[in-house]
Amino acid sequence: MKDANAECTLTSNNSVHYAADINVLITSGYLPRKRCEGTRTRTRTRVQERGVQIPQALGQGPSFFIPVEEMVEEGVVQPMLREAFVSLGRLDHVTMVMGLHTEYLACFLRTQHSLLQLDGPLPYPWRHFIAIMAAARHQCSYLVQLHTAEFLQVGGDPQWLGGLSCAPQKLRNLNELNKLLAHRPWLITKEHIEVLLKPGGEGCWSLAELIHAVVLLTHYHSLSSFVFGCGVNPEPDHEGGHAFRPPSPCPTDSPRGEGGGSVPRTEALCQALMTVPSPQVEALCEVEALMKKMKLLQEQEEEASQEEMAVRFEREKRESLLVTPTDDSKRLPLASVSRFVEDPDFGYEDFTRRGEQTPPTFRAQDYSWEDHGYSLMNRLYPDVGQLLDEKFQTVYNLTYNTMAMHSGVDTKMLRKAVWNYIHCVFGIRFDDYDYGDVNHLLERSLKVYIKTVACYPEKTSYRMYNAFWRHFRHSEKVHVNLLLLEARMQAALLYALRAITRYMT
Repeated sequence: MKDANAECTLTSNNSVHYAADINVLITSGYLPRKRCEGTRTRTRTRVQERGVQIPQALGQGPSFFIPVEEMVEEGVVQPMLREAFVSLGRLDHVTMVMGLHTEYLACFLRTQHSLLQLDGPLPYPWRHFIAIMAAARHQCSYLVQLHTAEFLQVGGDPQWLGGLSCAPQKLRNLNELNKLLAHRPWLITKEHIEVLLKPGGEGCWSLAELIHAVVLLTHYHSLSSFVFGCGVNPEPDHEGGHAFRPPSPCPTDSPRGEGGGSVPRTEALCQALMTVPSPQVEALCEVEALMKKMKLLQEQEEEASQEEMAVRFEREKRESLLVTPTDDSKRLPLASVSRFVEDPDFGYEDFTRRGEQTPPTFRAQDYSWEDHGYSLMNRLYPDVGQLLDEKFQTVYNLTYNTMAMHSGVDTKMLRKAVWNYIHCVFGIRFDDYDYGDVNHLLERSLKVYIKTVACYPEKTSYRMYNAFWRHFRHSEKVHVNLLLLEARMQAALLYALRAITRYMT
């Protein structure tokens, strides 16, 4: 923990944040209560003596979807989280949720640190402003507020926070690319790149600057998906994240009210099925059915022909039209978010629209991350290409060989189906993959959740989160969200990098 001298140097504002963070970390079990209690008491007393009210967090823990005690049970107390808190002075909720998978979290933090804090083509305030622009496209007030504070901390001009119209022309020129990357990346062409790089134009970008901006945009579009997909609560110092008196109890706000509490996972459960409510019995049957399907597919010897696999991809793409969010209502974004958005009605539209001419399928064999995107990134933005590749590989191969209450399970087939389905809804096809596996392995409720989080994350609800894989651990559902984050980012990057390659040639 910080020593007494370090504590005395805290400003009033930072003291409030620090006190709130310690509260969250202690009650969440991430910091030892006995050793931290003295620091919390001293900090609270010092702040109160200055006449500053200490906010009380409204949310219970980092996620609205995941009960605090289950996060502690599944994530134990991770040294990495303690180290991050000690070095940074705070630990945000995204990091705490990702802490359920520390191998991935280490890659994520290295990449984000490089994008925001190490030497690069873009000035530091610009990096955070681009993060704000990206998060605002998905109405992600959590990330907008986080990076508004960071923008000011690194010396950003407060006037820019008046909205996109108050930013320099060069940043405003990025708006069209931001919009397309967020919602319809398949529409990006070399002409969009040409406009931004045109010499002599007002607010002209260099190629190195543009690559940095593209990676930031895709990173924060995808991170917005993770925030909504995992129900990340506002930080205690964010708007909507605190109050100055304890909130009134409201049982309906708790996921437990919708059956979101922990479920027993011991072998003895089988003997007690008669006492378990029927939804739990159904959930158990779903797990066993999924295990059986995976085994049958693994034992299947006959491979489909290239023609048949192409047909199955087109069928899956068409069927994805029918997979839509159950909540189709429009939400009005906060004014603090909407001021950074132009053309707010522009959103995701299915890659294959009935009765409309569609762009050709993006075939991964013609332009892949491994053979094309990675080398281009390494040429134009050294080190970041390597960090991105490490992050993609880590999440794609991440496994504990468990599935719900089963252990010793090879989950590669299931992870691949999730990854390839996300690419499918963005129009990307892997020629050597049988998309029939997607229909076998991904239940409809999981497809609805995946497509909502990837394409319209602001429409994600706890009901959707709770509807799929009802007998799986929360850490397994967070794993799905990590796959979503990275597959979505890679898909958008591929479209942007292909356009840049065409511009260069």
